[in-house]
Amino acid sequence: MKNVVVEKSVKVALLIIQYCELLDAHKKYVIAKQLLKSGTSVGANIHEAQNAESKADFIHKIKIATKELEETKYWLLLCKKSESYPAPSGLETKVKELGLILYKILSTSIKSRKH
Repeated sequence: MKNVVVEKSVKVALLIIQYCELLDAHKKYVIAKQLLKSGTSVGANIHEAQNAESKADFIHKIKIATKELEETKYWLLLCKKSESYPAPSGLETKVKELGLILYKILSTSIKSRKH
């Protein structure tokens, strides 16, 4: 069975890795390291949530993924607004798309938990 959020998280992580390699090539090591950590952590937490011990554990791991996603958005925003950084062309859109899926999963999971 196809798992859209897992597949999209891998694609986004691979794009993050590519962009961080570009940042490294431009000697933007500090931001590259921060972005690499948060950007790949999103997918790691989504993958971990697939084997959650309970509904509460699943929700917790998805919440961590969304926090990492927000941090990733922040680093990408800094890169976008900084004149001396290469543009993250299209990466922000992919991250936002993943976020929409994550927030939907989170709201659906929390609603179903209350009933």
